[in-house]
Amino acid sequence: MSDLGAQLRARGKRLTTQRERVLSAVGRLGHATPDEITESVSDDGGGSVPVSTVYRSLDALQELGLVGHTHVDHRAPSYHLAEHATHLHVLCRGCGWVGEMPLQVADELVARIDDQLGFAADVSHAAVHGLCRTCREAP
Repeated sequence: MSDLGAQLRARGKRLTTQRERVLSAVGRLGHATPDEITESVSDDGGGSVPVSTVYRSLDALQELGLVGHTHVDHRAPSYHLAEHATHLHVLCRGCGWVGEMPLQVADELVARIDDQLGFAADVSHAAVHGLCRTCREAP
C-alpha cells in the first residue's frame, strides 16, 4: 500500500485510511457495488464510512488505474481491482446469472468497430445481456 501513497501524492491527493479501506474491500469482494463496498468497509472494524466517501475514494482509485468498474446491469456499476479487468461479463436477463469470458472473445467485434467507425471500443466496462442455457431451455 505504500506505492498507493506515492501514486496519490503524485496526483495531488492524500493516502487516507478510507481510501486504503475501500481498496481492501474491493479486493476482498471481487465485484461489488458502492453500497456493498460501503457495507464491507463499515464491517471491517474501522468504523462506518459514508457512501459519499466511498464514491470519492473509488473515483480517486479509478483515476490511478487501481480500480475499474463494469456496468453489469442498469443499476450501480460493479467495481473491481483493475488487474481483474481481463474478462467480458455476460448477464442472464432471466435468472440474473453473471458469467465471465476472456476479453479476447470480443476481439473480432472490437476490430470491426474500429475498421468501420474508427472507434477503439473498450469492452471491459460492458456486459453482454441475454439468456443462459437453463433459461433458454425452460418451457
